[in-house]
Amino acid sequence: MSKKIVVSCEKCGSRNYSLPASSNKTTERLVLKKHCSHCNEHTLHRQTA
Repeated sequence: MSKKIVVSCEKCGSRNYSLPASSNKTTERLVLKKHCSHCNEHTLHRQTA
C-alpha cells in the first residue's frame, strides 16, 4: 500500500486534496497553491501530519 500526503487549506482548514507520497524523504512540509471549494478561491494548502 502506498502512502498518501493530505493537504489542508490554510484559510478554512478543510482537507481537500490527497497526493501520493514521493519516495525521497524530505523534512519540510509540502506547500501548494490549490483551489479550495469551500473558500471558492486559490489558497495555500499545507501538508498535514
